[in-house]
Amino acid sequence: MASDSQIVTCPSCGTKNRVPVAASGKPSCASCKAPLPWLTIADDRSFAKVVLESKVPVLVDLWAPWCGPCRMVSPIVERMAAQYAGRLKVTKVNVDESPAVARDYDAMSIPTLLLVKGGKVVDRMVGAVPETQLTQFVSRSVT
Repeated sequence: MASDSQIVTCPSCGTKNRVPVAASGKPSCASCKAPLPWLTIADDRSFAKVVLESKVPVLVDLWAPWCGPCRMVSPIVERMAAQYAGRLKVTKVNVDESPAVARDYDAMSIPTLLLVKGGKVVDRMVGAVPETQLTQFVSRSVT
């Protein structure tokens, strides 16, 4: 199972913060209170808690390490966590290690990107896309 928390350096003040993968609120810096990027990893066992129970919208990246297009889009997906800090959680799911999530969300091709809001998929995108297109995709569901 994925780790329960990770260390995130605040982009505003440089303070290192422990950020849980699942929480009822939004992560913010313990020092300056700025919103923190929320980038998590989920698997078959943790997906419901990390993604479906999230109070903020979640961009889910269904990917695999051997997939070239997945590796191309991964840095863009990760930048979304910083760009939408406090308004979006980004969760990566390795489909090779999480076949139930891949099956449940019809990840026939990867990368498959899902936008989940209130526990429901509100939008999906398949394939590697330019950053401007991914930003538009996310901004439709994140306020």
